[in-house]
Amino acid sequence: MKMTEKELMEAIGKTVDEKIKPLLSINTSARPTEDVKTKEATGFSSLGEQLFAVAQVERNKTIDPRLLNTKQSGMNEGVGAEGGFLVVPEFGTKLLEQAYTTGVVAKDCWKVPISRNSLSMVTLDESSRADGYRQGGIKTYWAGEAAEKTSSAPTFRQIDLKLKKHIGLYYSTDELLEDTMALEAIVSRLFGNEFGFRIDDAIINGTGAGMPLGILNGGGLVTRAAEGAQLADTVVAANVMGMWNLMPAANRRNAKWYVNQDVEPQLMQMYIEAGLGGMPVFMPAGGLTQSPNGTIFGRPVECIEQCPALGDVGDIIFADLSQYLIIEKAGGIASASSIHVKFINDETTFRFVYRMDGQPLWNAGVTAFDGVTTRSPYVALAARA
Repeated sequence: MKMTEKELMEAIGKTVDEKIKPLLSINTSARPTEDVKTKEATGFSSLGEQLFAVAQVERNKTIDPRLLNTKQSGMNEGVGAEGGFLVVPEFGTKLLEQAYTTGVVAKDCWKVPISRNSLSMVTLDESSRADGYRQGGIKTYWAGEAAEKTSSAPTFRQIDLKLKKHIGLYYSTDELLEDTMALEAIVSRLFGNEFGFRIDDAIINGTGAGMPLGILNGGGLVTRAAEGAQLADTVVAANVMGMWNLMPAANRRNAKWYVNQDVEPQLMQMYIEAGLGGMPVFMPAGGLTQSPNGTIFGRPVECIEQCPALGDVGDIIFADLSQYLIIEKAGGIASASSIHVKFINDETTFRFVYRMDGQPLWNAGVTAFDGVTTRSPYVALAARA
């Protein structure tokens, strides 16, 4: 019996390895209401369906009208001759949401979508809280009647960010390409996770060269010195108390502790001396029978892999990341496909490009009003070696 094209496509879809679906927790039931609305606006019901259409541009040299109809809400025309298309914004947003959900650090930052390729903004240049330096140089004063008035003016500095490319490649087999739901699950979950991980890593460790500038390499980082005679690769209560003091009081309400997971055992052993004994400061009253406290001074503790190893600068960071600016290209993630790279393996290559940049808003610590302590919203513990 001769099969129709539709029946043939359905048969091919059934040959896809069914083991991958439970692994990726694919919901094969009816699509959510928002997907129905997206289909009405763009013509595509899912990211997988759009990716399949993008692949056909290279494979069969045919362009799905839905890819070119710029009059439909949320769609943009293909770019260049290599078959590049912007992911439908609704789908791109979901992919970025996955990245920011699985990422720990990026979700705490200040994110600004932009339509251009760069952003320049002016901010106050404040390096001290002493009189005449606050707010970049504003000074007010008490004066008697007919006393001479002295003017003041703030100083400013410019922050410049330029979009950088972050690229992901995925090789899809022909069989999986036909299963648009499995394709969407792989792209959304696995690539969302990886984008989230790498963005977090850039926020912490970025060099600023071809990538965002991380807080550990920015000029605003303030480090708390280790205690005298402190053993290597340890964290003691005095360390976190000193770090707490270096955080400006106004930033504490937004700040979090970001730690390498190997720091956790050190936190559990921290105590404050009391007479001949000591009082635990991280473990609860129930000791090891209870979960450890998830806060230090009431602020959350987040374990992240991107923090350097135990004993190195940055293994424990106290930071207010609302003071870290991320810019991202409006429209989200762009996609392109090619059959040539893995042609002999019956695979299609998908490329995803996310354009963003970021840097700390503070380029230096600020000297306190008393002229002694320098504070910053990015505090790290110095190396203990």
